Formats: sequence, C-alpha cells, structure tokens
Amino acid sequence: MKYKKLIVAFIAIISLLTLTACSGTNDKKGLYKNNNTNTDSNMEETESESGSNDDMNHSSSGEVPKGLKPTENSTYEVGSKAIIESDHMKGMKGAEATIVGAYSTNAYAVSYTPTTGGEKVSNHKWVIQEEIKNAGSELLKPGTKVILEANHMKGMKGANATIDFGERTTVYMIDYTPTNGGERVTNHKWVTDAELSPLDESQ
Repeated sequence: MKYKKLIVAFIAIISLLTLTACSGTNDKKGLYKNNNTNTDSNMEETESESGSNDDMNHSSSGEVPKGLKPTENSTYEVGSKAIIESDHMKGMKGAEATIVGAYSTNAYAVSYTPTTGGEKVSNHKWVIQEEIKNAGSELLKPGTKVILEANHMKGMKGANATIDFGERTTVYMIDYTPTNGGERVTNHKWVTDAELSPLDESQ
C-alpha cells in the first residue's frame, strides 16, 4: 500500500513538472511572437518613412535634360541668393539658396507608383516637361497618363505616373545647406518662382 502511494506521488510530481515545462515553452513562444510583432511594426514605420520625399537624391551632377535651355528673364539670376519657401524635404524651408540654373519650362506635380515597389507617391513636385517620355511641348492636362524619365527618387525613372496639375513657370536648380544640419545640397532639382523669396540683404 505504501508502495502504491509512492508511485502515485511520483506520477503526480512528473505530471506537474511536465505542465510547468509546457507552460514555459508557451511563454517563450508568446514572447517571441510579441517580439516579431514589434519588429514588423518597426519595419512598417521604416518603410513608411522611406516612401517620403526624404528619399530624394538631394544633390545631383548638375546635368539637365536634353532640350532644356536657360532662361534670360528669370526673377532670380544665376549666382544670386534667395530664401526657400517650399518644404519638399526636411530642412529645406527657410534655407538660403544659391541659384545655379534657371530654366523656362512646364513643371508638373505627379502621382506615381515606384518601379521598386512600395506605396504610391502622391503630388510629387516637380517633374518638368523634359523629364517626361514623349511629352511634346504643350502643357499636359491633369489626369494625363505619362512615363517618367526623371530620377529624383528611387523607383521614379520609368514609372507610370498621372499628372496632378501643371504650370508654365521658371524652375531653378539650387545649392543650399539644410536648416536642420547636414551636408550642403548641390544642384537640387527643382524649385519654382513661387517657392522662393528675396533674401533680406539688411540682415
């Protein structure tokens, strides 16, 4: 009888240890799952951020599209300075710009899906007439489907895009130092007349 009690007690102890081990394994699985969830969340945030205009090639070689000619009647002359009023990217608004080039053309805001995948980019400013495949010379109407030849952002060149709106204007290539720090940006494309204001020489 005593022997049977010992066997029962032994079996109870084994069962208890087994349950504890299983519980510990589940806890670890739960912890691992939670960690994976957090990682996925962080990845989504990173991907979301990478879809912004901060992925633009801030600096360029200064090469302009074939057929784009300098204008002689620009508001801001080459070599002059102005204040940037646009906020295409962080650190741009309020920065002092040096005008590198001024060109008269049609400028467009476009929406497109990158060829590299990812979320659709909406209302990207600016793509000019000479950076659109077979665009001709006439101002394109909103809703027109086009293929981009500009390479301002990853996945832009060759992407199918829709014209949001366009305008005949002067576009400028500029150099500037971001107001939030960082390296100087050279030959940035593009800003328009409306996105610049005169530099206050009295300061």
